Amino acid sequence: MPRDGSTAFASRASGAAGAIACEWFSAAELAALALPGMPTTKGKVLDMAKRQDWQRPAWEGTHWRLRAGRGGGIEYHLAVLPMVARAKLAFAEHQAAQEPETSAAEGLWEWYARQPSTKKAKAEARVKALDAVETLVRAGERRVSAMQMIAAEQKVALSSLYEWAKLTHGIAREDWLPALAPRHGGGRETAELPDEAWSMLKGDFLRPEAPNFSDCYRRLLREAARQGWKVPAERTLHRRMMDIPGHQRVLMRQGVDALRRMFPAQQRDRGVFHAMEAVNADGHTWDVFVRWPDGTIGRPHMVVFQDLYSGKILSWRVDVSLSWHGVRLAFGDMVESFGIPRLCWLDNGREFAAKRITGGQKTRYRFKVKDEEPEGLMTTMGVEVHWTTPYHGQAKPIERAFRDLAQGAAKHPAFAGAYTGNSPTTKPDNYGKTAVPLDEFLRVIGEEIAEHNARAGRRSPICAGRSFDETFEASYAVSPIRRASAEQRRLWLLAAEAVKPRAQDGAIHLYGNRYWAEFLLTERGNQVVARFDPDALAEPLHIYAADGRYRGAAECLEAAGFNSVADAQAQSRRWKQFLRATRQASEIQGRMDLAELAARLPKIEAAEPPESRVVQPIFAGNAALKALHRAEPEAEEEADRVLSALRAAPRQQFRIVEGDE
Repeated sequence: MPRDGSTAFASRASGAAGAIACEWFSAAELAALALPGMPTTKGKVLDMAKRQDWQRPAWEGTHWRLRAGRGGGIEYHLAVLPMVARAKLAFAEHQAAQEPETSAAEGLWEWYARQPSTKKAKAEARVKALDAVETLVRAGERRVSAMQMIAAEQKVALSSLYEWAKLTHGIAREDWLPALAPRHGGGRETAELPDEAWSMLKGDFLRPEAPNFSDCYRRLLREAARQGWKVPAERTLHRRMMDIPGHQRVLMRQGVDALRRMFPAQQRDRGVFHAMEAVNADGHTWDVFVRWPDGTIGRPHMVVFQDLYSGKILSWRVDVSLSWHGVRLAFGDMVESFGIPRLCWLDNGREFAAKRITGGQKTRYRFKVKDEEPEGLMTTMGVEVHWTTPYHGQAKPIERAFRDLAQGAAKHPAFAGAYTGNSPTTKPDNYGKTAVPLDEFLRVIGEEIAEHNARAGRRSPICAGRSFDETFEASYAVSPIRRASAEQRRLWLLAAEAVKPRAQDGAIHLYGNRYWAEFLLTERGNQVVARFDPDALAEPLHIYAADGRYRGAAECLEAAGFNSVADAQAQSRRWKQFLRATRQASEIQGRMDLAELAARLPKIEAAEPPESRVVQPIFAGNAALKALHRAEPEAEEEADRVLSALRAAPRQQFRIVEGDE
C-alpha cells in the first residue's frame, strides 16, 4: 500500500483476537477497498453515509470523527459498515497474517540498517507510543481515548500518532521499527553547474601536477565569464570535488605508488620457518662520521644478515662502501657460526646481484642465466635466493632492525659530535665536530647489536616476550641445521668470477587480526563501530559509522606464509583488481582533456600604458639663459628664440620661474 495511507487495505490483526488494526476510513478509502455491499466511488459512499445517517451527533467520536492531519474531512468507523463488508475486512486481515511479505520486510530492514542513530531513536519512540496505545485498547479502553491519553502523556501531536498508526497498515508488528523510521532526507539543494564546466574543473584539478584548488577555480571563473556560465561558490565546488572517493583522487593526483600505500600491505607469517631455515640481508649506511685507518673520514656502510624466524642479527661487516666483498664476508661469518640457510631474501642492490654472490640465479640485472656463467657463492651452496621489490621496505624485516639501530646505536654517547642526522634538515648543532676512530666505532656497534639481540620483551608472535637470542636458541636446538664442510668454507674466500581504521590503508587491527574492505578507505582516521562474534574472530567484522549507519562487512586478512608463492600471487591479484577498479572509476569522472583545457583558457593580453596628461615643469629663468649666452655667445640668437617660445606656451604645460640676474 502507499506509505501515505491514501489507499487503505485491511491490515494484520493486532491485539485481541478478532480486532482489526485499521478501524477508521475515509469515503475515498472505503471506495478504493471495493468491499461487498459498498459503493466503489467516493460520491456514492457519501450518499450512503447520508442515507444511513452515519454522522449522527450522538455517534461523534465512536462512529465518525473529523479527520486529523492535512486536508481534514470525515472518517468513519468500521462499525457503520454492513456486516458483509466487515467480514471481508477480517478475512483480508487473516490472509495477510498467513502470508507475510517477507521480501518487503527484508527491504525495510536493509534500508533501516543504513540510517543514522537519530532516525533509529525516533523510530523506537514511535513504536513505544503505538505499543502503549495497543496496551490500553487490550485493557478495554476505546482506541480514540487511548490515542488521546498517550498523545498527552508523551507530549506528541494526536495527528502524528494517527499518522504513525497508518504507517503500520499491512505491516507485521515485528517490522514496525523500520516502517516508522523518518523518511526525510537532506534539505539542501544541489547548486547547478554546467557539465562542461564541471568536466573542465575536474580535468584541471585531478592531474599529476596536483594544482591548488583555488587556482583551478579562478581559471574556471575566467572561462565561465567568457561562456556565460553560472558558477557556484568555491567552497561548494570544493566540497563536491571532495565527494569523489579519496583513493581515486590519490591515483589521479599522486600516482600508483601513493595508491599502493593506501592498499593494506601483506602480513607474512614467519612462523612457517625454523631457526636458520630462512634469512634476509640488506645494506645500511650509518649516520656517523668515522675516521678510517688511512686518515679519510666518511660514513661507513654495513652488510647485515638476519634470521627470519627469530629476528636475530646473525652477522655483519663494515666497509667504506657497499660491495660484493662485504656481502661475501658477512655471509661467510654467518655460515661459519650458525650454518647454511635454505632460503635467502636479498635486496636488489648490485652488491647482492653480483655474479660472485648469486651467479646462476635471475635478478633484475640478469634476466637470462647463461650456461657458461659461473655459479655464485650462494648458488653453489644450495641457497635459494628470492629478490625483494625495489624501494619496498615492507618485504624486508631487517629494515625494522635498521630503524632501531639508527635510533639507538647511531646516537650513542661515544658518537657525540660525529652523528650526522638522517637527512640534511636534521643535522645537529655539533655536526662535523669530530669523527670516531674505526676501532671505536666497531666496538660500540658490536655491543649495540649484541644488546639488540639480547633485549627481552619482544612483542612479535614468534618471540612472545622473549629476546631474539632466546627465540633463536630454542628453535635452533631442535631444528635440522646444514653445516658447511671444509671445502664449502673456502667458498666465501674464493668467490667465482662473473579500532580506528588506520590512516594509511584503512585496515582495522583487532585482537591480533587485520580486517579490510574498500569502503574503509573513506573511514580512515574516523572512529567506527565493529560488531563481531568474540568466539569467531576469523569471521568478517560488521562496521557501523559513528552516527550508526551500517557501512558493510570487512573481511579478515589472514597472514600469509613468508615463502608462500600462492599467497603472494593472490595478494598481487587483489592489488591489481583494486587498481583496475579505481582506474575505471576515475576514468568515468569525465575530466576534460588537458590539451583542450589549456586551449580553452582565455588569452590575457597586457593593458596598453595610459596617456600621461601631466608634463614635468621646466624651471629655466633669464639668469640661466644669460649664463648660456656668456658660455656660448654664438648661441645667443637660439637662446632668445627658446625663451620666447617658453613664455608663449600654455601655463599647464610649462612654468618659467624668473630668476634674478
